Amino acid sequence: MTLDEIQKNARDLLASLPAHVTLVAAAKKRTPGEIEAVLAAGVRIIGHNYVQEAEQSIQAIGRIAQWHCIGHLQSNKARKAVALFDRIETVDSFSLGQALHKACEQLGRESLAVLIEINSASEPNKTGVRPEEAAALVRKLSTLERLRIEGLMTMGPFSDDPEDARPAFCLTRELFERLGALSLPRVEMRHLSMGMSDSYAMAIAEGATMVRIGSALFGPR
Repeated sequence: MTLDEIQKNARDLLASLPAHVTLVAAAKKRTPGEIEAVLAAGVRIIGHNYVQEAEQSIQAIGRIAQWHCIGHLQSNKARKAVALFDRIETVDSFSLGQALHKACEQLGRESLAVLIEINSASEPNKTGVRPEEAAALVRKLSTLERLRIEGLMTMGPFSDDPEDARPAFCLTRELFERLGALSLPRVEMRHLSMGMSDSYAMAIAEGATMVRIGSALFGPR
């Protein structure tokens, strides 16, 4: 796909999204030129799955965008992630939260915005906290003074039929609302990140405020 086509895709997608929904361009394995094309169209948030790949993109492009971690993050990469990302969307354990908090202290970062990754379909081969364990995790994470919990993120089940994701999205929205009602310190449920290229329309219908879209912007990898 040409850079002009990518830029047009981004413009069209931005124009089609409701005003309350934020687009995260999922840039796994994308070149700096491709990322710059969506930024030129008005995209303001770039999501990366891997710390090393994000570092290369940021070095090439600079801080003209917000950068989100949207892939599984290992605790041993926490320091690098805190140095690179504006928001971590994939916190799924207290140990990772502790590592991020410690890295913030070491780097002098006052606060780090995070989302809690929910394994909304309770799939054994996927990362994320199971829905029934999410409240306990959020309560523990709320004790870490340098983390700011801003919402939830989920992948939903992999399927050829986007309709299969609806129950997972609905469950995550309900959990989002319940956690928001707990009035915990440093917890403000503002962002519900769910839906990708094949399922974002349904995710928005079920309450998503943030969608992570790759192939519908950039074409197939």
